[in-house]
Amino acid sequence: MPDTALTGPATHPTDPETYAALHADATALLEGWRPTSPAAAAARDQTVRLLAAGPVAMSRPHRAGHVTASALVLDATGSRVLLCLHGKFGRWVQLGGHCEPTDQTLVGAALREATEESGIAGLRIDPVPIDVDIHPVGCQGGSLHHDVRFAVLAPPGAVEQVSDEAEALGWFPPDQLPEPLAGGTVQLVAPALAALRRSPLRPAP
Repeated sequence: MPDTALTGPATHPTDPETYAALHADATALLEGWRPTSPAAAAARDQTVRLLAAGPVAMSRPHRAGHVTASALVLDATGSRVLLCLHGKFGRWVQLGGHCEPTDQTLVGAALREATEESGIAGLRIDPVPIDVDIHPVGCQGGSLHHDVRFAVLAPPGAVEQVSDEAEALGWFPPDQLPEPLAGGTVQLVAPALAALRRSPLRPAP
């Protein structure tokens, strides 16, 4: 889920080269990606321009904006999506958040966030993004999240566990999403279902 709190320089070092591998992966991924909508194309182009600032664009101290990763989790049948009620801004949203120094790829960052925030082991992820969205956040007193979104599939019988950052987790039919819903979440449903149809989603490492 999109978060805004800093946890300190020991966890999020300011040395931009810490994110060099992740920056290279994000740049290659987005430059080669075929956007799923005109809005996603515009956001992708803006994000590629942000990445021209170098690896620092992957870290939350970069006030001009930074790349984040999120995931729309589908159940094993593809008939429900998992959303969380965010504890800070009180809206239902897909799982995801900031990249960490240990992340080597955006796909890995999205899968890590989805696993941590759902408490579900054995998630599988489609390595092709389903959306890119840019929205304002409170990081550093005001910044932008350039959020790259992915589709994730839960195993049969998956049971979610609420994390410290969420008030609740819930499964919802794609055409009956809860309110209040975060802006940009509903637009993930159609491309996520398309990803499920086209690709055997990759298991967690």
